[in-house]
Amino acid sequence: MKRKQLSMAIHGALAVSLLVGAVGSAAAQDEQDAQDAPAVKQEGQKTTTLESVKVTARKREETLQEVPVAVTAFTADALDKLNVEDLSDLDAQVPNLTIYAARGSSSTLTAYIRGVGQSDPLWGVDPGVGIYMDDVYIARPQGALLDVFDVERIEVLRGPQGTLYGKNTIGGAIKYVSKGLRSDFNGYGSVTVGNYGQRDIKAAVGGGFGGSEYLRGRISVADLHRDGFGENVITGAQVSDKKIRAYRANLGAYVTDKFDLQFALDHAVDTSGVRGAKMLAPNPFNSIPLYGGTGPKPPMASRYDVRNGMPNVNDTTLSGASVTANFRMNEDWTFKYVLAKRESDTETNIDFDTTQDKIADVKAFYSDEQVTHEVQSNYDGGGRMRGVFGVYKFDGEAGGQVLNNFFNLSFGDTQGTVYTKSIAAYADWTFDVSERFSVDLGMRWTSEDKHAVVKNIGYTDGTFTKPSGVVAAAFDKTINFKNLSPKISLDYQVTPDIMVYGVASRGFKSGGYNIRAQATAVPRSADPFQDEQVDSYEVGTKMGLLDQRLFLNLSAFHNKYKDIQLSIFTEYTTAQNTKAFFGDFTNAGEGTVDGLEVEYQWLATDNFTITGNLAWLDAKFDTYMFKNVNIAKQQEFTNAPDFSGALNAEYRMDLGSAGSLSARVGYSYQSRVVATTEVVYDPVTKATVQPITQDGYGLIGAGLIWKYNDAWTVSLQGSNLADEEYLTTGYNLYSALGVHTGFYGPPRQYSLTVKYDF
Repeated sequence: MKRKQLSMAIHGALAVSLLVGAVGSAAAQDEQDAQDAPAVKQEGQKTTTLESVKVTARKREETLQEVPVAVTAFTADALDKLNVEDLSDLDAQVPNLTIYAARGSSSTLTAYIRGVGQSDPLWGVDPGVGIYMDDVYIARPQGALLDVFDVERIEVLRGPQGTLYGKNTIGGAIKYVSKGLRSDFNGYGSVTVGNYGQRDIKAAVGGGFGGSEYLRGRISVADLHRDGFGENVITGAQVSDKKIRAYRANLGAYVTDKFDLQFALDHAVDTSGVRGAKMLAPNPFNSIPLYGGTGPKPPMASRYDVRNGMPNVNDTTLSGASVTANFRMNEDWTFKYVLAKRESDTETNIDFDTTQDKIADVKAFYSDEQVTHEVQSNYDGGGRMRGVFGVYKFDGEAGGQVLNNFFNLSFGDTQGTVYTKSIAAYADWTFDVSERFSVDLGMRWTSEDKHAVVKNIGYTDGTFTKPSGVVAAAFDKTINFKNLSPKISLDYQVTPDIMVYGVASRGFKSGGYNIRAQATAVPRSADPFQDEQVDSYEVGTKMGLLDQRLFLNLSAFHNKYKDIQLSIFTEYTTAQNTKAFFGDFTNAGEGTVDGLEVEYQWLATDNFTITGNLAWLDAKFDTYMFKNVNIAKQQEFTNAPDFSGALNAEYRMDLGSAGSLSARVGYSYQSRVVATTEVVYDPVTKATVQPITQDGYGLIGAGLIWKYNDAWTVSLQGSNLADEEYLTTGYNLYSALGVHTGFYGPPRQYSLTVKYDF
């Protein structure tokens, strides 16, 4: 029987799952029917088997259980049940995923998968986990911690995705897929209230214009507010609060049965205050008047309160627009062209010392814009071959300015722009050798130019208006990187319900230039750093057991990680023979990462479900060069806990004419993790520094959802119910600035949501 073609109109809106766990589930039905008919559970319908969600991990539509890729997918229903409000809430629900807000920001993303990622948000440094909104790559981390609203599904691809997704997916990729367009009038509205003054409003409306099937639209909005977890005890300003307004608008013109155009706009404004950092140790410079100190400042009792001297500014604006042309040439060939533009601007104050004293006050401006083109063709003739190939072009620039005031004595300005031009060609082809055995071959070629213009100078005072004549770095350089990322995948259908697979693949992360370079004092800091590369070898199995009542997915991987890009605060001697430091960025090491992952979803009875995951990770440096000494044995990978996992138990009951009720309890655990990169022991100076580290901890969450009918839903949710205190990241700049601070995860939260679907 001939396989279904990919829908050129982004058809195939998934039916809301009858049962959703960590890997999600959705009813499979005809693509056009799924789009044109509301996807709701019929009251009284009994759940007796699990059903697998559709994904596009290989840029063609497949079910989760048949694709030979380590991917976790969440439907809209699953995201609601798991109380996922933004991408950071996926952290425990995906094996070997670490994702959180970067240091002092509430919407700048830090993401690691299988120990691979990047925590430095400065322009010129690329992320290690790719973020995609409706197949458009988001190049910079500012604003990339996307809030979840009006979403169709989210896919998390684990391991390097260099063949199909290209650069900067060396750890993996996260795909955010918004709701598709239907011809019938539909939408929803929801109101959420919670502790810490949470008050969220989300709404969406869509359908065919004038009832037409040929011109459809949808607009969705979110107004998200929450009071701060803490406050500035000096000024009374709230910190670690949330103030975000966002919208998306989509328009689809279905010109013929074979051709359609899709237009999309999105915009978000984040005016949340700075994220509060807790002083973990007293800053000795607070007691030294020469260095701006006004007296001792002991750590505060609250993990969220601050006494920052800098104004509470942390604003980000993020915008995007795209047009997609879809053409079905015949039953076998489909073509897609995507043109997209994205841009963002950020202004933030970073009070490193967290006091009124001007010991380490930094004001930063970030801006970026990008234009991307992608031409893609899919082939599926219904026989033994199918696949996708395409061409991708990226043209972007990212820059800004960082004004540093240290001790109210040293005033530096880091500024510049990095221009990136990249072009790539890729192909991924599947051959069915037999009814059970398939081979998938892929390749991607990339050529990228990085052009950096950097000017780092000094000023005479904190107004940053009169240059001092000190020039730390001034260069205009370009470098080209070329990469070939192959992939081979073998999968064998042992039985109709059990598939085993093996994958060998490569991913890379772009090199570039260190924007913080101190080229005058340390000339090598103006040299380019090379791109990273991961060669990954993985075996796995996907099983549907017990008459499709148990989904069990296993994977084991061995990764060789080369030319690891590491950002380290490095001390140097100035022309005045004084000590100073800068953010050094080099290809310091190589490593080996081994791991095991288990995902499970078990329909124990018609009413009771257990879902979750387990992960083990062994990440070690083989080489870590520092001052010409290999210090690999003393260094640890960041954001790579040895063990992690989650367990969710859900019970559902039919209330007859009163609807249905589901109750969920969840527990997640993460073992000890190192959150920052520090040289633990300097082999030359003998100095020791301890990175920000969090011991193992567990979090408890719960939810109660009452679905009165197809329209009304009431949800009571709680997270971190035991109010566990845990660090996500921080700064240890003690030797240079006396700074030793940490950023904590959210406290206990609970909320009540009322939602109306139509």
